[in-house]
Amino acid sequence: MKFSTHLQTTVFDSPLGPITLAASAQGLAGAWFEGDLHRPDTSVWPAAPAHPLLLQAQQQLQAYFAGQRRRFNLPLDLSFGTAFQQAVWRALLALPFGSHTSYGALSAQLGNPKAVRAVGAAVGRNPLIIVVPCHRVLGADGSLTGFAAGLPRKQALLQLEQITFRP
Repeated sequence: MKFSTHLQTTVFDSPLGPITLAASAQGLAGAWFEGDLHRPDTSVWPAAPAHPLLLQAQQQLQAYFAGQRRRFNLPLDLSFGTAFQQAVWRALLALPFGSHTSYGALSAQLGNPKAVRAVGAAVGRNPLIIVVPCHRVLGADGSLTGFAAGLPRKQALLQLEQITFRP
């Protein structure tokens, strides 16, 4: 995934560790935990701690962690993914707080039930962790599966939303 050099960033401390937020002119383009497997090199983007969208995203994420927000109301820029990745990410946006799906169900929903691995790869490359709720995707048997920011964080997010899963 290749990101524009015109993004602006800020970092804030969440209860699960620092999250780097990135904004483009079109919307929020990134939210990565420190140590995320697919986090791009954000050092080339200027820091903009007073950027209105980044402040709004930070406030909404803080409210989410405090149990006071179930939906995010932010303009998003998903344009840095392929058309397939964007379709998967849009499908994730439809998953309500406290619910979950499986990779197979997501593949079927997208009209290609055999694309389970491709869907898994797209879920794993989600650049907007939490905001695009990839943590709500579990194995077919309800088990914890991979998470680019680490399984302990996925488990914590599922527990915050009271989603039952198999360890």
